[in-house]
Amino acid sequence: MTSQRHRALVIDDEPDIRDLLSITLGRMDILVETAGTCAAAIKALGTGSYQLVLTDMRLPDGDGLDLVEWIQHNQPGLPVAVITAHGNVEAAVRALKLGAFDFISKPLDLTSLRKLITATLRITDDGRTETGSRASLRLLGDSRPMQQLRLMIAKVARSQAPVHISGESGTGKELVARLIHDSGPRRDGPFVAVNCGAIPTELMESELFGHKKGSFTGAVADKTGLIRSAEGGTLFLDEVADLPLHMQVKLLRVIQEKTLRAVGETREIPVDVRILSATHRKLDELVRAGRFREDLYYRINVIELKVPALRERLDDVPQLVDRLLERVAGQMSVPVPTVSDDALERLLGYGYPGNVRELENILERAVTLCTDNRIEPADIQLKQGFQVPDASSMTDESAADGLEGQLEHIEREAILQALEQARYNKTRAAQLLGISFRQLRYRVKKLGIE
Repeated sequence: MTSQRHRALVIDDEPDIRDLLSITLGRMDILVETAGTCAAAIKALGTGSYQLVLTDMRLPDGDGLDLVEWIQHNQPGLPVAVITAHGNVEAAVRALKLGAFDFISKPLDLTSLRKLITATLRITDDGRTETGSRASLRLLGDSRPMQQLRLMIAKVARSQAPVHISGESGTGKELVARLIHDSGPRRDGPFVAVNCGAIPTELMESELFGHKKGSFTGAVADKTGLIRSAEGGTLFLDEVADLPLHMQVKLLRVIQEKTLRAVGETREIPVDVRILSATHRKLDELVRAGRFREDLYYRINVIELKVPALRERLDDVPQLVDRLLERVAGQMSVPVPTVSDDALERLLGYGYPGNVRELENILERAVTLCTDNRIEPADIQLKQGFQVPDASSMTDESAADGLEGQLEHIEREAILQALEQARYNKTRAAQLLGISFRQLRYRVKKLGIE
Protein backbone atom coordinates (compact mmCIF):
# COMPACT_ATOMS: atom_id res chain seq x y z
CA MET A 1 0.00 0.00 0.00
CA THR A 2 1.11 3.55 -0.71
CA SER A 3 1.44 5.87 2.28
CA GLN A 4 -1.39 8.32 3.11
CA ARG A 5 1.10 11.18 3.00
CA HIS A 6 1.16 11.13 -0.80
CA ARG A 7 -0.92 13.78 -2.49
CA ALA A 8 -1.86 13.94 -6.15
CA LEU A 9 -3.35 16.63 -8.36
CA VAL A 10 -5.72 15.37 -11.08
CA ILE A 11 -6.41 17.81 -13.92
CA ASP A 12 -9.25 17.03 -16.35
CA ASP A 13 -12.30 18.93 -17.57
CA GLU A 14 -14.48 15.80 -17.54
CA PRO A 15 -16.09 15.24 -14.12
CA ASP A 16 -16.45 11.48 -14.77
CA ILE A 17 -12.70 11.13 -15.40
CA ARG A 18 -11.86 13.17 -12.31
CA ASP A 19 -14.17 10.96 -10.23
CA LEU A 20 -12.69 7.74 -11.68
CA LEU A 21 -9.14 8.86 -10.98
CA SER A 22 -10.01 10.11 -7.51
CA ILE A 23 -11.56 6.76 -6.58
CA THR A 24 -8.66 4.77 -8.07
CA LEU A 25 -5.98 6.82 -6.34
CA GLY A 26 -7.99 6.96 -3.12
CA ARG A 27 -7.97 3.15 -3.00
CA MET A 28 -4.17 3.40 -3.13
CA ASP A 29 -4.25 5.62 -0.02
CA ILE A 30 -3.41 8.75 -2.00
CA LEU A 31 -5.02 12.07 -1.16
CA VAL A 32 -6.48 13.56 -4.33
CA GLU A 33 -7.26 17.13 -5.31
CA THR A 34 -8.75 18.00 -8.68
CA ALA A 35 -8.79 20.86 -11.15
CA GLY A 36 -10.73 21.35 -14.37
CA THR A 37 -8.64 24.05 -16.05
CA CYS A 38 -5.02 25.11 -16.51
CA ALA A 39 -5.59 28.21 -14.39
CA ALA A 40 -7.04 26.21 -11.50
CA ALA A 41 -4.19 23.70 -11.75
CA ILE A 42 -1.47 26.37 -11.61
CA LYS A 43 -3.19 27.99 -8.63
CA ALA A 44 -3.31 24.63 -6.81
CA LEU A 45 0.32 23.90 -7.68
CA GLY A 46 1.32 27.27 -6.28
CA THR A 47 -0.32 26.66 -2.91
CA GLY A 48 -0.10 22.90 -2.40
CA SER A 49 2.57 20.22 -2.14
CA TYR A 50 2.10 17.19 -4.38
CA GLN A 51 4.02 14.02 -5.20
CA LEU A 52 2.20 13.35 -8.48
CA VAL A 53 0.29 15.23 -11.19
CA LEU A 54 -2.03 13.60 -13.72
CA THR A 55 -3.21 15.92 -16.49
CA ASP A 56 -5.37 15.58 -19.56
CA MET A 57 -3.97 16.91 -22.83
CA ARG A 58 -6.99 19.05 -23.76
CA LEU A 59 -8.27 21.58 -21.28
CA PRO A 60 -10.77 24.43 -21.77
CA ASP A 61 -8.22 27.22 -21.30
CA GLY A 62 -5.04 25.61 -22.60
CA ASP A 63 -3.00 22.54 -23.39
CA GLY A 64 -1.75 19.86 -21.01
CA LEU A 65 1.66 20.29 -22.65
CA ASP A 66 1.73 23.88 -21.36
CA LEU A 67 1.24 22.51 -17.85
CA VAL A 68 4.04 19.97 -18.32
CA GLU A 69 6.35 22.76 -19.42
CA TRP A 70 5.25 25.04 -16.54
CA ILE A 71 5.92 22.28 -13.99
CA GLN A 72 9.35 21.57 -15.47
CA HIS A 73 10.33 25.23 -15.05
CA ASN A 74 8.70 25.91 -11.70
CA GLN A 75 8.69 22.53 -9.89
CA PRO A 76 11.18 20.37 -11.82
CA GLY A 77 11.25 17.58 -9.25
CA LEU A 78 7.49 16.95 -9.49
CA PRO A 79 6.57 13.94 -11.68
CA VAL A 80 3.74 14.62 -14.12
CA ALA A 81 1.99 12.06 -16.34
CA VAL A 82 -0.31 12.96 -19.22
CA ILE A 83 -3.57 11.39 -20.33
CA THR A 84 -3.82 11.23 -24.12
CA ALA A 85 -6.52 10.29 -26.58
CA HIS A 86 -6.16 6.75 -27.93
CA GLY A 87 -3.68 6.66 -30.80
CA ASN A 88 -2.45 10.22 -30.27
CA VAL A 89 1.15 9.12 -30.07
CA GLU A 90 2.55 12.39 -31.39
CA ALA A 91 1.15 14.26 -28.39
CA ALA A 92 2.52 11.63 -26.01
CA VAL A 93 6.00 11.90 -27.55
CA ARG A 94 5.92 15.71 -27.29
CA ALA A 95 4.93 15.42 -23.64
CA LEU A 96 7.83 13.06 -22.93
CA LYS A 97 10.25 15.39 -24.68
CA LEU A 98 9.03 18.25 -22.50
CA GLY A 99 9.77 16.21 -19.37
CA ALA A 100 6.60 14.23 -18.60
CA PHE A 101 7.28 11.09 -16.60
CA ASP A 102 4.97 8.87 -18.68
CA PHE A 103 1.65 8.82 -20.50
CA ILE A 104 -1.52 6.75 -20.45
CA SER A 105 -4.18 6.58 -23.16
CA LYS A 106 -7.95 6.80 -22.96
CA PRO A 107 -9.98 4.72 -22.35
CA LEU A 108 -8.07 4.35 -19.10
CA ASP A 109 -6.80 0.89 -18.21
CA LEU A 110 -6.84 0.89 -14.41
CA THR A 111 -4.20 -1.84 -14.07
CA SER A 112 -1.78 0.16 -16.23
CA LEU A 113 -2.72 3.32 -14.35
CA ARG A 114 -1.88 1.74 -10.98
CA LYS A 115 1.48 0.57 -12.29
CA LEU A 116 2.25 4.05 -13.58
CA ILE A 117 1.30 5.66 -10.25
CA THR A 118 3.33 3.16 -8.23
CA ALA A 119 6.40 3.77 -10.40
CA THR A 120 5.93 7.54 -10.20
CA LEU A 121 5.64 7.62 -6.42
CA ARG A 122 8.71 5.43 -6.04
CA ILE A 123 10.76 8.40 -7.27
CA THR A 124 9.48 10.72 -4.54
CA ASP A 125 8.95 8.09 -1.84
CA ASP A 126 12.38 8.51 -0.31
CA GLY A 127 13.99 10.95 -2.73
CA ARG A 128 16.70 8.51 -3.70
CA THR A 129 18.18 8.24 -7.14
CA GLU A 130 21.24 6.07 -6.95
CA THR A 131 23.31 7.90 -9.51
CA GLY A 132 25.17 9.61 -6.68
CA SER A 133 26.26 6.36 -5.06
CA ARG A 134 25.97 3.19 -7.08
CA ALA A 135 26.51 4.85 -10.45
CA SER A 136 29.58 6.83 -9.39
CA LEU A 137 31.32 3.61 -8.41
CA ARG A 138 30.80 2.06 -11.82
CA LEU A 139 31.01 4.95 -14.29
CA LEU A 140 34.64 6.04 -14.05
CA GLY A 141 36.04 9.43 -14.94
CA ASP A 142 35.87 12.98 -13.60
CA SER A 143 36.30 14.82 -16.91
CA ARG A 144 33.68 17.35 -17.98
CA PRO A 145 32.09 14.98 -20.57
CA MET A 146 31.64 12.31 -17.89
CA GLN A 147 30.22 14.78 -15.38
CA GLN A 148 27.69 15.87 -17.99
CA LEU A 149 26.88 12.23 -18.76
CA ARG A 150 26.18 11.50 -15.09
CA LEU A 151 23.88 14.50 -14.87
CA MET A 152 21.97 13.29 -17.94
CA ILE A 153 21.68 9.77 -16.52
CA ALA A 154 20.23 11.18 -13.29
CA LYS A 155 17.76 13.25 -15.28
CA VAL A 156 16.53 10.60 -17.73
CA ALA A 157 16.38 7.91 -15.03
CA ARG A 158 13.38 9.70 -13.49
CA SER A 159 11.38 9.45 -16.72
CA GLN A 160 9.82 6.50 -18.49
CA ALA A 161 10.55 8.00 -21.92
CA PRO A 162 12.51 5.87 -24.41
CA VAL A 163 16.21 6.75 -24.46
CA HIS A 164 18.57 6.13 -27.37
CA ILE A 165 22.21 5.81 -26.34
CA SER A 166 24.64 6.65 -29.12
CA GLY A 167 28.38 6.25 -29.15
CA GLU A 168 31.25 4.36 -30.72
CA SER A 169 31.95 0.69 -30.08
CA GLY A 170 33.65 0.12 -26.75
CA THR A 171 32.46 3.31 -25.03
CA GLY A 172 30.22 1.50 -22.53
CA LYS A 173 26.68 2.03 -23.87
CA GLU A 174 25.29 -1.02 -22.06
CA LEU A 175 26.81 0.21 -18.79
CA VAL A 176 25.02 3.53 -19.26
CA ALA A 177 21.75 1.67 -19.92
CA ARG A 178 22.19 -0.35 -16.72
CA LEU A 179 22.86 2.82 -14.74
CA ILE A 180 19.68 4.43 -16.08
CA HIS A 181 17.79 1.33 -14.94
CA ASP A 182 19.52 1.15 -11.56
CA SER A 183 18.96 4.85 -10.88
CA GLY A 184 15.25 4.93 -11.69
CA PRO A 185 11.94 3.67 -10.30
CA ARG A 186 12.25 0.36 -12.18
CA ARG A 187 15.47 -0.61 -10.41
CA ASP A 188 13.77 -3.49 -8.57
CA GLY A 189 12.49 -4.94 -11.86
CA PRO A 190 14.47 -6.97 -14.42
CA PHE A 191 17.02 -5.50 -16.80
CA VAL A 192 16.97 -7.51 -20.04
CA ALA A 193 19.71 -6.75 -22.59
CA VAL A 194 19.20 -7.96 -26.16
CA ASN A 195 21.84 -7.78 -28.90
CA CYS A 196 19.68 -7.35 -31.99
CA GLY A 197 22.57 -8.21 -34.28
CA ALA A 198 23.17 -11.58 -32.62
CA ILE A 199 19.69 -13.08 -33.17
CA PRO A 200 19.09 -14.83 -36.52
CA THR A 201 16.39 -13.02 -38.53
CA GLU A 202 14.15 -16.09 -38.76
CA LEU A 203 14.15 -16.48 -34.95
CA MET A 204 13.89 -12.82 -33.99
CA GLU A 205 10.09 -12.52 -33.68
CA SER A 206 9.84 -15.65 -31.54
CA GLU A 207 12.79 -14.60 -29.35
CA LEU A 208 11.47 -11.09 -28.74
CA PHE A 209 7.71 -11.61 -28.68
CA GLY A 210 7.44 -15.26 -27.63
CA HIS A 211 5.23 -17.92 -29.22
CA LYS A 212 2.38 -20.29 -28.52
CA LYS A 213 2.93 -24.03 -28.47
CA GLY A 214 2.37 -25.50 -31.92
CA SER A 215 2.45 -22.11 -33.70
CA PHE A 216 5.23 -23.39 -35.98
CA THR A 217 7.40 -26.46 -36.46
CA GLY A 218 9.61 -26.82 -33.38
CA ALA A 219 7.37 -24.78 -31.06
CA VAL A 220 6.94 -27.63 -28.57
CA ALA A 221 6.06 -25.33 -25.64
CA ASP A 222 4.90 -21.79 -24.94
CA LYS A 223 7.72 -19.21 -24.93
CA THR A 224 7.48 -15.96 -22.99
CA GLY A 225 9.84 -13.91 -25.15
CA LEU A 226 12.46 -11.38 -24.11
CA ILE A 227 10.13 -8.37 -24.09
CA ARG A 228 7.74 -9.93 -21.58
CA SER A 229 10.74 -11.14 -19.56
CA ALA A 230 11.44 -7.45 -18.90
CA GLU A 231 7.93 -6.87 -17.47
CA GLY A 232 8.06 -4.16 -14.82
CA GLY A 233 11.67 -3.36 -15.72
CA THR A 234 13.82 -2.26 -18.62
CA LEU A 235 14.39 -3.73 -22.10
CA PHE A 236 17.74 -2.69 -23.59
CA LEU A 237 17.97 -3.18 -27.35
CA ASP A 238 21.64 -3.05 -28.24
CA GLU A 239 22.54 -2.52 -31.91
CA VAL A 240 18.90 -1.67 -32.63
CA ALA A 241 19.93 -0.64 -36.15
CA ASP A 242 20.23 -4.35 -36.98
CA LEU A 243 16.48 -4.96 -36.54
CA PRO A 244 14.89 -6.02 -39.85
CA LEU A 245 12.19 -3.68 -41.16
CA HIS A 246 9.32 -6.08 -40.37
CA MET A 247 10.50 -6.30 -36.74
CA GLN A 248 10.77 -2.52 -36.57
CA VAL A 249 7.02 -2.33 -37.26
CA LYS A 250 6.26 -4.72 -34.41
CA LEU A 251 8.54 -2.87 -31.98
CA LEU A 252 6.85 0.40 -32.92
CA ARG A 253 3.49 -1.06 -31.83
CA VAL A 254 4.93 -2.17 -28.48
CA ILE A 255 6.11 1.39 -27.81
CA GLN A 256 2.95 3.11 -29.04
CA GLU A 257 0.27 0.79 -27.69
CA LYS A 258 2.17 -0.84 -24.81
CA THR A 259 0.87 -4.21 -25.99
CA LEU A 260 2.30 -7.19 -27.87
CA ARG A 261 1.09 -10.33 -29.59
CA ALA A 262 3.10 -13.54 -29.41
CA VAL A 263 3.56 -15.69 -32.52
CA GLY A 264 0.46 -17.86 -32.89
CA GLU A 265 -1.52 -15.82 -30.34
CA THR A 266 -4.90 -14.31 -31.32
CA ARG A 267 -4.98 -11.50 -28.79
CA GLU A 268 -2.70 -8.74 -27.66
CA ILE A 269 -1.62 -8.48 -24.04
CA PRO A 270 -0.46 -5.35 -22.18
CA VAL A 271 3.24 -5.07 -21.45
CA ASP A 272 4.94 -2.71 -19.01
CA VAL A 273 8.57 -2.17 -20.02
CA ARG A 274 10.80 0.83 -20.52
CA ILE A 275 12.67 0.78 -23.82
CA LEU A 276 16.33 1.78 -23.98
CA SER A 277 18.25 1.32 -27.22
CA ALA A 278 21.78 1.80 -28.51
CA THR A 279 23.88 1.57 -31.62
CA HIS A 280 27.28 2.75 -32.80
CA ARG A 281 25.78 3.56 -36.21
CA LYS A 282 24.07 6.82 -37.19
CA LEU A 283 20.35 6.13 -37.22
CA ASP A 284 19.47 9.36 -39.04
CA GLU A 285 21.63 8.28 -41.98
CA LEU A 286 19.98 4.85 -42.01
CA VAL A 287 16.57 6.56 -42.04
CA ARG A 288 17.57 8.60 -45.09
CA ALA A 289 18.83 5.42 -46.75
CA GLY A 290 15.48 3.69 -46.12
CA ARG A 291 16.99 1.05 -43.84
CA PHE A 292 15.40 2.25 -40.62
CA ARG A 293 11.82 3.41 -40.18
CA GLU A 294 11.49 7.13 -39.56
CA ASP A 295 8.49 6.72 -37.24
CA LEU A 296 10.37 4.21 -35.07
CA TYR A 297 13.42 6.49 -35.05
CA TYR A 298 11.37 9.30 -33.50
CA ARG A 299 9.78 6.94 -30.95
CA ILE A 300 13.00 5.43 -29.59
CA ASN A 301 14.91 8.71 -29.84
CA VAL A 302 12.67 10.75 -27.54
CA ILE A 303 15.82 11.41 -25.49
CA GLU A 304 19.29 10.91 -26.98
CA LEU A 305 22.26 10.28 -24.74
CA LYS A 306 25.71 10.40 -26.30
CA VAL A 307 28.51 8.47 -24.61
CA PRO A 308 31.83 10.25 -25.26
CA ALA A 309 34.71 8.50 -26.98
CA LEU A 310 37.78 7.91 -24.83
CA ARG A 311 39.87 10.29 -26.97
CA GLU A 312 37.40 13.04 -25.92
CA ARG A 313 38.20 12.45 -22.24
CA LEU A 314 41.86 11.49 -22.08
CA ASP A 315 42.09 13.09 -18.62
CA ASP A 316 40.23 10.01 -17.36
CA VAL A 317 42.88 7.56 -18.63
CA PRO A 318 44.95 7.40 -15.37
CA GLN A 319 41.86 6.60 -13.30
CA LEU A 320 40.71 4.02 -15.85
CA VAL A 321 44.17 2.45 -15.92
CA ASP A 322 44.18 2.00 -12.14
CA ARG A 323 40.74 0.38 -12.06
CA LEU A 324 41.27 -1.78 -15.15
CA LEU A 325 44.63 -3.04 -13.90
CA GLU A 326 42.96 -4.13 -10.65
CA ARG A 327 40.39 -6.08 -12.69
CA VAL A 328 42.93 -7.60 -15.10
CA ALA A 329 45.33 -8.58 -12.33
CA GLY A 330 42.48 -10.17 -10.38
CA GLN A 331 41.38 -12.19 -13.41
CA MET A 332 44.98 -13.35 -14.00
CA SER A 333 45.62 -13.96 -10.28
CA VAL A 334 48.75 -11.78 -10.26
CA PRO A 335 49.70 -8.73 -8.18
CA VAL A 336 48.55 -5.38 -9.56
CA PRO A 337 51.52 -3.99 -11.53
CA THR A 338 52.77 -0.42 -11.36
CA VAL A 339 52.91 1.80 -14.46
CA SER A 340 55.98 3.91 -15.18
CA ASP A 341 55.53 7.61 -15.95
CA ASP A 342 56.78 7.07 -19.51
CA ALA A 343 54.32 4.22 -20.04
CA LEU A 344 51.45 6.37 -18.76
CA GLU A 345 52.57 9.19 -21.04
CA ARG A 346 52.41 6.75 -23.96
CA LEU A 347 48.86 5.77 -23.00
CA LEU A 348 47.84 9.44 -22.73
CA GLY A 349 49.10 10.14 -26.25
CA TYR A 350 46.92 7.56 -28.00
CA GLY A 351 43.54 8.07 -29.73
CA TYR A 352 41.84 4.74 -28.78
CA PRO A 353 39.67 3.90 -31.81
CA GLY A 354 38.34 0.97 -29.76
CA ASN A 355 37.73 3.18 -26.69
CA VAL A 356 37.70 1.75 -23.14
CA ARG A 357 37.44 -1.81 -24.44
CA GLU A 358 40.66 -1.29 -26.40
CA LEU A 359 42.40 0.24 -23.37
CA GLU A 360 41.53 -2.86 -21.35
CA ASN A 361 42.94 -5.13 -24.09
CA ILE A 362 46.14 -3.04 -24.21
CA LEU A 363 46.56 -3.40 -20.46
CA GLU A 364 45.90 -7.15 -20.58
CA ARG A 365 48.78 -7.54 -23.04
CA ALA A 366 50.98 -5.21 -20.98
CA VAL A 367 50.40 -7.22 -17.80
CA THR A 368 51.35 -10.37 -19.69
CA LEU A 369 54.49 -8.84 -21.21
CA CYS A 370 55.87 -6.78 -18.32
CA THR A 371 58.74 -7.88 -16.09
CA ASP A 372 59.25 -7.27 -12.38
CA ASN A 373 55.57 -6.36 -12.10
CA ARG A 374 56.19 -2.96 -13.74
CA ILE A 375 54.72 -1.79 -17.04
CA GLU A 376 57.13 0.13 -19.27
CA PRO A 377 56.54 1.79 -22.68
CA ALA A 378 57.87 -1.30 -24.49
CA ASP A 379 55.06 -3.38 -22.93
CA ILE A 380 52.36 -1.17 -24.45
CA GLN A 381 51.45 -2.18 -28.01
CA LEU A 382 49.41 0.46 -29.87
CA LYS A 383 47.98 0.60 -33.38
CA GLN A 384 49.86 2.90 -35.70
CA GLY A 385 48.25 6.13 -36.88
CA PHE A 386 46.17 6.89 -33.78
CA GLN A 387 48.60 9.03 -31.81
CA VAL A 388 47.18 12.31 -30.51
CA PRO A 389 49.17 15.25 -31.99
CA ASP A 390 50.77 17.77 -29.63
CA ALA A 391 48.97 21.06 -30.41
CA SER A 392 51.88 23.18 -29.10
CA SER A 393 54.22 21.71 -31.67
CA MET A 394 51.90 22.31 -34.64
CA THR A 395 53.17 24.82 -37.23
CA ASP A 396 51.18 26.36 -40.09
CA GLU A 397 52.83 23.90 -42.45
CA SER A 398 52.09 20.95 -40.23
CA ALA A 399 48.47 22.02 -39.78
CA ALA A 400 47.65 20.79 -43.27
CA ASP A 401 49.34 17.51 -42.48
CA GLY A 402 47.36 17.43 -39.23
CA LEU A 403 44.08 17.91 -41.11
CA GLU A 404 44.98 15.16 -43.56
CA GLY A 405 45.86 12.92 -40.63
CA GLN A 406 42.55 13.66 -38.97
CA LEU A 407 40.67 12.84 -42.16
CA GLU A 408 42.60 9.58 -42.45
CA HIS A 409 41.76 8.85 -38.82
CA ILE A 410 38.03 9.39 -39.51
CA GLU A 411 38.21 7.22 -42.65
CA ARG A 412 40.14 4.49 -40.82
CA GLU A 413 37.66 4.53 -37.94
CA ALA A 414 34.67 4.24 -40.29
CA ILE A 415 36.27 1.30 -42.10
CA LEU A 416 37.19 -0.47 -38.86
CA GLN A 417 33.63 -0.06 -37.54
CA ALA A 418 32.18 -1.41 -40.80
CA LEU A 419 34.56 -4.38 -40.75
CA GLU A 420 33.65 -5.11 -37.14
CA GLN A 421 29.94 -4.81 -37.92
CA ALA A 422 30.36 -7.15 -40.90
CA ARG A 423 32.52 -9.57 -38.87
CA TYR A 424 35.40 -8.77 -41.25
CA ASN A 425 33.46 -9.80 -44.36
CA LYS A 426 34.86 -7.16 -46.73
CA THR A 427 32.05 -7.48 -49.28
CA ARG A 428 29.48 -6.80 -46.58
CA ALA A 429 31.62 -4.01 -45.09
CA ALA A 430 31.82 -2.31 -48.48
CA GLN A 431 28.01 -2.43 -48.72
CA LEU A 432 27.68 -0.85 -45.27
CA LEU A 433 30.06 1.94 -46.31
CA GLY A 434 28.30 2.48 -49.66
CA ILE A 435 31.46 1.86 -51.70
CA SER A 436 32.61 -0.89 -54.02
CA PHE A 437 34.66 -3.89 -52.87
CA ARG A 438 37.58 -2.61 -54.99
CA GLN A 439 37.40 0.83 -53.34
CA LEU A 440 37.39 -0.75 -49.89
CA ARG A 441 40.35 -2.98 -50.74
CA TYR A 442 42.31 0.07 -51.97
CA ARG A 443 41.54 2.07 -48.81
CA VAL A 444 42.40 -0.85 -46.52
CA LYS A 445 45.78 -1.21 -48.23
CA LYS A 446 46.40 2.57 -48.25
CA LEU A 447 45.65 2.96 -44.56
CA GLY A 448 47.50 -0.20 -43.52
CA ILE A 449 44.44 -1.87 -42.03
CA GLU A 450 44.80 -5.62 -41.68
